Amino acid sequence: MGAGRALGLLLGVAADAVFGDPRRFHPVAAFGSSAAALEKRVYADSQAAGVAYSAVLVGGTVALGVAVERVARRHWLTQALATGVATWAVLGGRSLAVEGTSMGRELAEGDLDAARDRLPSLCGRDPSRLDTLGLARATVESVAENTSDAVVAPLFWGAVAGVPGLLGYRAANTLDAMVGHKSPRYQRFGWASARLDDLLNLLPSRLAALLTVGGAPVVGGSATQALETWRRDASAHPSPNAGQVEAAFAGALEIRLGGRTVYSHGVEERPVMGHGRNPDSGHVTRAVELSRVVGFGAGVVSAFIALFRK
Repeated sequence: MGAGRALGLLLGVAADAVFGDPRRFHPVAAFGSSAAALEKRVYADSQAAGVAYSAVLVGGTVALGVAVERVARRHWLTQALATGVATWAVLGGRSLAVEGTSMGRELAEGDLDAARDRLPSLCGRDPSRLDTLGLARATVESVAENTSDAVVAPLFWGAVAGVPGLLGYRAANTLDAMVGHKSPRYQRFGWASARLDDLLNLLPSRLAALLTVGGAPVVGGSATQALETWRRDASAHPSPNAGQVEAAFAGALEIRLGGRTVYSHGVEERPVMGHGRNPDSGHVTRAVELSRVVGFGAGVVSAFIALFRK
């Protein structure tokens, strides 16, 4: 069982690196459409409604994963193929790198209109109110957080729980992106989705930060600063998980992250993480490179965990 799962995770990582997201019939997009349709039917301004909503969608996705795993695990090759397809479907490493690289190029060229148009594909901030510095900072923070959420975390749960872990994690993370923010509509309804996502990312986010420390020298960064900033500043972030990897990225790239953050639903004053200069287009490019290094490390670690997991 371990060999098939480990091979499948590596196949999925390779498929994501080469092909990126499936261009048609993306299962995550289909899940999102189903979640939006269900929300229209069951939405209520209450935590109880949100708990039921999250339980049905995540629970149903995990059940599907269990069914696939039971059939596939009869032979190591079918398990490898099933795990590989599921891993490819849930990873977002190549898409993140493409968007981040394009953003870095647009900022370097001074094309703020194009950069502002691109930002919603990376995060939920209001791009109209951001200058070059703000766009660069938002991109580095988004690349850091999504390296954890869209690469390290699904691989971790795939290693621990196979196809059910891959699909269940991605379902929970998608719901958090859809309803887990602090707008008036979702303050109560999205509470369960946000808390479940927090719980599932507790270990992966710290693994992502550790891999960032190890990968920093590969991109000309500082492992020492990454570790120091991670230990010193991560806990000040309002998220128990995003702050881990954002602080590590800030230290690795020797820049400052955090501060005033403008969303469509309001403004957050976040603590500053790291010391040094504010990020620019060059740091965006290096953040993407570091994301790739962390993703490669996560693939190796997840395969190792799966190989020796009973």
